[in-house]
Amino acid sequence: MLKRRVVLAASLSAVCAAPDGFQNFLAGLRAEARRAGISPATLDQAFSGVQPNQKVLERARHPPEFTMTWSQYRAMLITDQRIANGRAAYAQNRALLQRVRERFGVEPGVITGIWGLESSFGAGMGDYRVIEALTTLAWEGRRASFFRSELIAALRILDHGDISPARMLGSYAGAMGQPQFMPSSYLRYAVDFEGNGRRDIWTSKPDVLASIANYLAHSDWRSGESWGQPVTLPASFDRVATGRDERRPMTEWARLGVRSADGRPLPRGDVSAAVIQPDGPGGEAFLVYANFAAIRRYNPSDYYALVVGLLGDALVS
Repeated sequence: MLKRRVVLAASLSAVCAAPDGFQNFLAGLRAEARRAGISPATLDQAFSGVQPNQKVLERARHPPEFTMTWSQYRAMLITDQRIANGRAAYAQNRALLQRVRERFGVEPGVITGIWGLESSFGAGMGDYRVIEALTTLAWEGRRASFFRSELIAALRILDHGDISPARMLGSYAGAMGQPQFMPSSYLRYAVDFEGNGRRDIWTSKPDVLASIANYLAHSDWRSGESWGQPVTLPASFDRVATGRDERRPMTEWARLGVRSADGRPLPRGDVSAAVIQPDGPGGEAFLVYANFAAIRRYNPSDYYALVVGLLGDALVS
């Protein structure tokens, strides 16, 4: 989603050498936030001690490079340890996940898969103070308007009382809590499933899992349907157009020789699907259905969506 891996350029020396400029910038932010209805008390708490964060700027200048192949990406993220941890997390939260499914119509596997990728089932969500991180990125220049808007959204969350500034932790780019929601996504999709009047995606498992489900439900998740499955292709398949936008009825794929590779029968009839080969011809192949697109709305990457689907299937099997 919104993983928000953005490439930014910042000049640390310029930022650190202009304290008066930063204070003027904060004054402008406070005025904008007051016009948006944020209380002075919230602003005093939120901006207390906030300075340009050099670690945020360094991460923004030098984000991780993901130039690996699909097979490398899969091996890095779908490990025996992650599967073991995920199965334990699924077993511990099975009843809760079922209640979430009944409410939102989203299957436990995909919810748990996203939870596992975003925060290792709640074990790690980032330790940056979100207000300071977003303020730094709004100040430094490139994509400033985006981060300024996210900062105002974060201040709205604080003003509502869902979380304190000290506990509002996340990534260097402002993605928050166990689902790694940006503040604007939090305002749209976070859920108080625990029923205590606060939407806590940091420590409340009911709120975390329901918020992920609500995001997918609003991304056109189709209840009771799969995201996709691994398949085998005939040798002659190299001449057939593939990719997530090359959708055909299942009857057509079956005629072209696409077969299940995991023992599950392929859908019947005119179900629309696409074949993707993330490492190109000769590598692994997958049939993907409408729910694959719903996962990609959480994070617009084929690799990500495939790992979520495969990990989720492994955890609930």
